Amino acid sequence: MALFRRKRDEPVDLDARSPDTGLKYKDLLVLGQLMKAGADLTQPRHVLHFLYFPDRAVASAASEEALQQGFTVDVREPLPQQPDQWSLVCEQHGVVLDPPTVVEHGDFFDGLAERHGGEYDGWEASVR
Repeated sequence: MALFRRKRDEPVDLDARSPDTGLKYKDLLVLGQLMKAGADLTQPRHVLHFLYFPDRAVASAASEEALQQGFTVDVREPLPQQPDQWSLVCEQHGVVLDPPTVVEHGDFFDGLAERHGGEYDGWEASVR
């Protein structure tokens, strides 16, 4: 069962953008969960973005771009069950999750993953 539907049996692509806000539907889900947990989205908070790359060198190169955009970065070793998947965690404090910021961050990390042959797995944020 899809979370969003356009027509009776047509599921919505979570990577598609809302025509009203320009946000991807998957980002609207995260924002909805934050609000449900009591977050006031007008207040600054800690945000983390998760990416995966095929090796340390590529993850490190991608981390340099994120550093230039003001993110703190952490390249993490692969888990034993995924030896060819290096994690890059990018974080920033004091982020207000307004639609333009969420779109800007999503577009940046989508592009970063694409340029470096990785995968952007999404984001999370503190409730308070």
